[in-house]
Amino acid sequence: MPTKFKKDGMDWSGFGVNKTSVAKRYYMKNTSQKELIEYINSDRGLPKIKAKCRNELTRRGVRLVKVDPAKITMFDL
Repeated sequence: MPTKFKKDGMDWSGFGVNKTSVAKRYYMKNTSQKELIEYINSDRGLPKIKAKCRNELTRRGVRLVKVDPAKITMFDL
């Protein structure tokens, strides 16, 4: 079974009586690289999910480098 990024959700399409529900699945492989990196850098992220994000980025061939935010200057960007 594919690795989940977050819980499944429901999307609703149509109006009125014709409204139908569509299951929305959030898999790691479908999540954008930007969103995975933002989750890793956030303070509110869970360690288990952060590890899953790092594993997914490694699978995609992205190399992550840890940088101390206090040592970054304007010229390093």
